[in-house]
Amino acid sequence: MSMLKAALATILLPVAWVVRVVGLRVQQLWNFSRLQEALGGRLHSTNVVLGPVTLEGTRQIRFGRHARIYPNVYLETQGAGRIDIGDNVVLSSGVHIVAFAHVHIGDGTLLGEYTSVRDADHRRSTASMRDSGFDIAPVHVDRNVWIGRGVTVLKGVSIGCNSVIGANAVLTRSVPENSRAVGVPARAQLLTLP
Repeated sequence: MSMLKAALATILLPVAWVVRVVGLRVQQLWNFSRLQEALGGRLHSTNVVLGPVTLEGTRQIRFGRHARIYPNVYLETQGAGRIDIGDNVVLSSGVHIVAFAHVHIGDGTLLGEYTSVRDADHRRSTASMRDSGFDIAPVHVDRNVWIGRGVTVLKGVSIGCNSVIGANAVLTRSVPENSRAVGVPARAQLLTLP
């Protein structure tokens, strides 16, 4: 039985390869088409969409070119909020971006898995937290920034170009260019670049 299984597997190997390769291409095309339709056709053909993307709210979202978008990305815009994503950006699996005002992600930026970028915080209330409203301030991530896995970027934060944000950091303050920030809350220090 084991020899028969090995022989059949060898015979089916080219078929399995074709199904895998063609299946991946078809799935990527389907994911791209779904996102392009959801954005009203405003998605350049150079972008690669590797899995389903969830859009909520007004869908005021703009992608540049050559983005790589992994599965389970969540993008939400509310009210006048908008999200602008530059060229050559990577949105890893599970990235959440929420804009009530404006979230800008600059060219060449990499967002690690499960990164959360939000430009609004709930106000505190003793009555009803759900109905308390939001404090809102734009978030600006400059070009060539590397944001590690599980980072949280909160309202009003700016991250300067060429900066690195360590995994699981919580950014409550802005980070100057050519810096790294780590910790909870994150503290920035200048990077020594080669």
